[in-house]
Amino acid sequence: MKVRIGADATREEASAIASALAQHVHEDIEVYVGESDEPILIHDIELTAPIEDDLGPTERELNLLAEIEEIDLGGPEKYKERLSEQGKLFVRDRLDLWFGEDGLKFEDGKFAQFDADDELPADGMITGAAEFEERDVHFMANDFTVKAGSMARHGVEKFLRMQQRALKTGKPVLYLMDSSGGRIDQQTGFFANREGIGKYYYNHSMLSGRVPQICVLYGPCIAGAAYTPVFADFTIMVEGMSAMAIASPRMVEMVTGEEIDMQELGGAKIHSEESGSADLVARDEEHARKLVSKLVAYLPNNADEKPPRAKPKPPLRDPKGIDSVIPQEPNRGYDMADVIERVVDHGSYFPLQPDYGKEIITAYARIDGRPVGIIANQPAERAGAIFPDAAEKAAQFAWKCDAFNVPLLYLCDTPGFMAGSQVEKDAILEKGKKMIYATSHATVPKQCVIVRKAYGAGIYAMSGPAYDPESTIGLPSGEIGIMGPEAAINAVYANKLNDIDDPEERAEMEQQLREEYREDIDIHRMASEVVVDEIVPPSQLREELANRFAFYETTEKQLPSKKHGTVI
Repeated sequence: MKVRIGADATREEASAIASALAQHVHEDIEVYVGESDEPILIHDIELTAPIEDDLGPTERELNLLAEIEEIDLGGPEKYKERLSEQGKLFVRDRLDLWFGEDGLKFEDGKFAQFDADDELPADGMITGAAEFEERDVHFMANDFTVKAGSMARHGVEKFLRMQQRALKTGKPVLYLMDSSGGRIDQQTGFFANREGIGKYYYNHSMLSGRVPQICVLYGPCIAGAAYTPVFADFTIMVEGMSAMAIASPRMVEMVTGEEIDMQELGGAKIHSEESGSADLVARDEEHARKLVSKLVAYLPNNADEKPPRAKPKPPLRDPKGIDSVIPQEPNRGYDMADVIERVVDHGSYFPLQPDYGKEIITAYARIDGRPVGIIANQPAERAGAIFPDAAEKAAQFAWKCDAFNVPLLYLCDTPGFMAGSQVEKDAILEKGKKMIYATSHATVPKQCVIVRKAYGAGIYAMSGPAYDPESTIGLPSGEIGIMGPEAAINAVYANKLNDIDDPEERAEMEQQLREEYREDIDIHRMASEVVVDEIVPPSQLREELANRFAFYETTEKQLPSKKHGTVI
């Protein structure tokens, strides 16, 4: 509003006039004096609340609010009672746990199946957007009180829209799964359609590597419902509550005659220790949320962004102790986690799949506040030899880190890939190939540390010099060779040693050959030949890695022009 007053008016008078008018007009007021083209002052209106009047909701809106309240109650009360018996939250309470009172931004498709003859609130599926740990996410959550969280046409449509919108927004997706699968009696409406349940997994594939997809299982997910957790980048199961399988125990018995319960078939223990499909196992619903809260802190929103940096913290234990942790004897076991805790920021060490393929550690951590993905041999488990499951685990982790721009740190102490008839049956060559391929294809900055042993093709899989790391650095305990001294002497000098009849002379010759071989593979020889970039005092390893990751932070690498590789 513009007001013009007499030319002899003072600023104080203009202010008084503007204040009086503001009580009635409720808009900004510009006061001009005389013929001036510029206002002497502008009185801004600052509303702290809407201006009340006599208007309010009509019966139409009140009816709508009542309908919304009814939908939010979910399915029949008897099914809610069963949830509490199972130690599970009702889905709306679960969303409150995850997002709080103000974190849920909006919901889509609340009125799905509103006019159905059966009681199907929201068609048993809630989708929408929320704020989680100060970032926006898309989410879906099954309502187990509505036909056991099963999926049908309208719920499927909501799920697909949520995924397709995530592709456009570039925001992470959170799947809170508690579903018995598709509704068989309604399958013609959603099963094989172009925009049916099969499109879930097409969209999962399109989202893969674009945005983080995180799935938490709260109950048995059977058949089609079980594919969402395995397509997700990260899957968390809840102990004693979660399960997933391609078929239910009843179907398994019908097809194979095997009698088995759900937990034995596909519970958290099976998928965290045997199949590797679960990344983490939570104690309960609250713990599951805490795990995801920690996980997302290492990830960007999408593949176009860098992972967030945190405030640097000192390591839990003094780096001066690293050399003491690593045994002098090359075949003696130790826990690589003791080394990691002396290198990374305190409280940042976050292992994934800790009970699967335990010969290799895969973990997120921070060094000087920067997120890194750690792939480390674990000498405490079968001497750190690389078994098929461990190779596949490392390959998948390297692939995920590279997809979301998390730099990689390889800590090498391995006698190489395991040999024997059983590992050949378990596809050691195929799975070892995947690990080497993922390491080769990673374009994020990579640092390789030769902690102790780097024998055989183990040095290849652990991003040795030939695999384009930004640096290969060694500790004074490091060795690089085709094989260890004992195996080498047996392979090369067995006949020569057998020709020596005197046991003492034979032992003396064997010791001499062992020492000569060890000198040949020692890290100092490797540094002399410039195979490694530097030998670093163990107490300075953290500082060395922090400097190198910081320096190479902007590294750009290009892959050859091609559609894609043929390794999968």
